Amino acid sequence: MKLVQIFGRAADRVAKAAGHPATFMACCAVVLIWAASGPFFGFSDTWQLIINTSTTIVTFLMVFLIQNTQNRDTAALQAKLDELLLTSAAQDSFIGIEHLSEEEVQKFRDECAAAAEKVMKAGERPAENRDSGGGNGKKRAKAASRRLSAKATGLRKKSPVAVDKAPA
Repeated sequence: MKLVQIFGRAADRVAKAAGHPATFMACCAVVLIWAASGPFFGFSDTWQLIINTSTTIVTFLMVFLIQNTQNRDTAALQAKLDELLLTSAAQDSFIGIEHLSEEEVQKFRDECAAAAEKVMKAGERPAENRDSGGGNGKKRAKAASRRLSAKATGLRKKSPVAVDKAPA
């Protein structure tokens, strides 16, 4: 088994356990026990150092484990969304925009907002305004796949939203 697989499984288990109510209650119990033991240790520097060091170590390790889990969840979600875009009448020019810079993504959002405003002013429903992409799903999937490959080498600068009214 690869180290990446072992780490992934451990990260999943830790993230799941960390979000469980029993884990929260156990952490609260540890803090209460530590606080109650203060008078016994005279509220010494060592007594304070124990809780500070423990929480710092746990927090440090949890950041990496939870980030790994979130990265994998986000990648899986993006793959699912890309598949939905490929198999629907939605515009597949949105596929892969998660790889763009923050500024490029903001341009997409601004264009979408402008298109939505134009559609609402015209009194249309957004679904009536969609570009169906023409052709069947397999043709659209192949075209989207080619565009996704093109994005990897040089990202396309095409407007993501069709604002022209579709023929009735």
